[in-house]
Amino acid sequence: MYELSKQFRFDAAHTLDRIVQTESSRRIHGHSYRGEVTLRGRPDPESGMIVDVGILERELESVRDALDHRFLDDINDLGPATMENLCRWIWERLKPSFPALTKVSVYRDSNSDACSYWGEEELA
Repeated sequence: MYELSKQFRFDAAHTLDRIVQTESSRRIHGHSYRGEVTLRGRPDPESGMIVDVGILERELESVRDALDHRFLDDINDLGPATMENLCRWIWERLKPSFPALTKVSVYRDSNSDACSYWGEEELA
């Protein structure tokens, strides 16, 4: 069994209603994010790949374009712009094209935050 991971970066702004650090979070502010998707499986016997990385890169570019330099509050199906919701949002866009998708992670390296999502079926 193999795991293949690919990362991408995006910068975005948002607001967030929080219990602590409320004043700074409610104002429009931004972060530099790093996303990572992980696929797990056995390589195809003919190609030797779990998935063609070029196809994965193309799909990730589409996801990145939808998030990069955007106001995340305006993305209708995201919900509050948390790292948890970003993971789920990315998962929902990629899972139909990549059944071998096993994990989506979002990192905010500037303050050492990270969140990972494995999908709802794994949580049950």
